[in-house]
Amino acid sequence: MRQVAPLPAHYRYWPRGVPHTLRVPQVTLNHYLKVAAQRYPDKPAIVFCGQMLSYAELLRQVNVLAGYLQHTLGVARGDRVLLMSQNGPQFVVAYYAALRAGAAIVPVNPMSTTPELAFYVRDSGARVALVACDLLPQILPLLRQGGDESLQNLVLHRYADGLPQVPDDSLPEAMRADMPATLPEGAHRFTDALTAEQAPRASESSPDDLAVLPYTSGTTGHPKGCCHSHRSVLASNLASQVWRGLHGDAVFLCVAPLFHMLGMQNGMNMPLTLGATIVMMPRWNAAQAVELVERHRVTVWTAPPAMVIDFFAQPEAQTRDLSSLALLSGGGAAMPEAVATLLADRFGLQYNEAYGLSETAAFLHANPVARGKRQCLGMPTQGVDSRIVDPVTLQELPPGEVGELVTRGEQVMTGYWRNPEADAAAFIELDGLRFFRTGDLAHVDEEGYFFMRDRLKRMVNASGFKVWPAEVESALYEHPAIHEACIVGVPDERRGETVKALIVLKPEHRGRVSEQNIIDWSRQRMAVYKAPRLVRFMDSLPKSGTGKILWRELQAAEQSASSTTEPSPEESGT
Repeated sequence: MRQVAPLPAHYRYWPRGVPHTLRVPQVTLNHYLKVAAQRYPDKPAIVFCGQMLSYAELLRQVNVLAGYLQHTLGVARGDRVLLMSQNGPQFVVAYYAALRAGAAIVPVNPMSTTPELAFYVRDSGARVALVACDLLPQILPLLRQGGDESLQNLVLHRYADGLPQVPDDSLPEAMRADMPATLPEGAHRFTDALTAEQAPRASESSPDDLAVLPYTSGTTGHPKGCCHSHRSVLASNLASQVWRGLHGDAVFLCVAPLFHMLGMQNGMNMPLTLGATIVMMPRWNAAQAVELVERHRVTVWTAPPAMVIDFFAQPEAQTRDLSSLALLSGGGAAMPEAVATLLADRFGLQYNEAYGLSETAAFLHANPVARGKRQCLGMPTQGVDSRIVDPVTLQELPPGEVGELVTRGEQVMTGYWRNPEADAAAFIELDGLRFFRTGDLAHVDEEGYFFMRDRLKRMVNASGFKVWPAEVESALYEHPAIHEACIVGVPDERRGETVKALIVLKPEHRGRVSEQNIIDWSRQRMAVYKAPRLVRFMDSLPKSGTGKILWRELQAAEQSASSTTEPSPEESGT
């Protein structure tokens, strides 16, 4: 009798009605925008600063900009087009227009400096850039500065372009920049492209064409471009929709930056694929976000924990009607237990934690909505095979043991852009199958749920004891005075490294809580080797564009500032 392999442990807790595998449609991202415009031409696709852009008008602008890119600027299938803008409808139009022209998008952080942009342009080979006019000073030095192999053309937009009248005071001051009266050679106005009414050629794009080339943060050396096809972007997008039971009548709050996969997928691609409505914020403003949720009856919001903490800390959150909010999800960091409890007890909301990377087009693991675990990466979703292996031997480890999370699935990138050395380091073969090494340390429990321990290189080694900063941070959030916390390792003459806490206190507790109070409180709640031995209060913690605390930046600064610390107290009770 033929032996049947046992099902993975997490299948016992699999969401009802969700298939174990994913069938990705053989279409491009633009197919879904076209279908949504046919189905719901007058429906709001985007609500921005009180103005509405319908699906029919969004599709019209995408098509005419695509035609301009092709006929006037010579963009062809397979080209790369750089896109740099803060959140606004023009980002969406530019993104889908470049795809409709057959190109791939290179989304970059609008805070990028000229040297950083020079690397992105050179490495990707982009010859055309779609840029907000307030960001012109950063990119202008690169325009036509290196012959035919350099950036040749810019299309510049204002954040009010393509919309009915947008009041100036509805935009943050930094986003009110106007178009220069005279444009340099090679620069074009977004509005001129729209009024040119050039129809695009018939699409030749295929699902396996390069669609998006996001660059990683570059923790070692230069950033690396992640090659994502229409298929891999859709695999992540559609799996998340089905997993969470989303539909076309949903209203999404879009605030996470669109240049990053979290915002790009959850705030733009997913609602447009569904034919839903996007309520878009130009910049994060917690009080304004509360007001928008109530006014537009927002039902879905994906955000990192830091934004969620800010949102529900607003006094308005206690008085506004937020009952429409049905799904609150995110990843990038664990939601602290104390905050998760507040959300459940006071607002009846469960934060649906998930896990993904730029290399996986965001969605990879998730908790079942009806059976989630806190501070948990969830389980591998449709068609995803994830394992925990020894980082050195690559041997698979049993449940409970900490190792590196490796994975495979339709949403995993094909590889790094023109970087075979990086591919060789990032991909391994297990059981004849190709797996991606995430660089994240995790363990899996007996029920098949995965839990993050930390980044492979973030562990603090204190006298031989391994301290995982994320675990200590989660515990610190239970302190009633702590608003934000980041744990770093700093040099210690006796211990090698010691644990330091960088803390932002809630306003009402500033000046009333001392560093020693935090240390004493911590030692009562965690093993002494884990408890911070050093504490520094800060006014704020630096964050990335997606709201993640920049622990690497903080750790580098603290390590640079630290010389030899005071001798460590006796390590008893470890």
